[in-house]
Amino acid sequence: MIDIIEIQNVIPHRYPFLLIDKIIELNENDSAVGIKNVTINEPFFQGHFPGNPIMPGVLIVEAMAQVSAFLAYKSGAKGKGIFFMSIEKVKFRKPVVPGDQLRISVKTTHRRNTVWKISGQVFVNDKLVTEAEFTAMIADKIA
Repeated sequence: MIDIIEIQNVIPHRYPFLLIDKIIELNENDSAVGIKNVTINEPFFQGHFPGNPIMPGVLIVEAMAQVSAFLAYKSGAKGKGIFFMSIEKVKFRKPVVPGDQLRISVKTTHRRNTVWKISGQVFVNDKLVTEAEFTAMIADKIA
């Protein structure tokens, strides 16, 4: 298991935009599984939606991207920037609410030089809640 301290040593994201709590599986160059504990204290719940808090889908996709970035950095991209190029086939199957624990599973489906294609799935209690495919580019960081 990789804890939050190690995650912060690897990816640049910080509160309130760091959306993963730990990495429970890592197979360099291939796949990773991360955990996000969703609590009512998340800042986005103040406005999304009062009295009916639901985690924004775009932040679930971002959590997948952060697990993917951790995978890429641990697979040799340390010191580089990782940038979205496309997001495809996104499906939201069930709302994510406070108290849920996201199990974020990502797998590299294609890799050529600096371009990676990743498929991701997010589960709550072994039920698929979100899935997506995306492409990312590894490049020098923007100054």
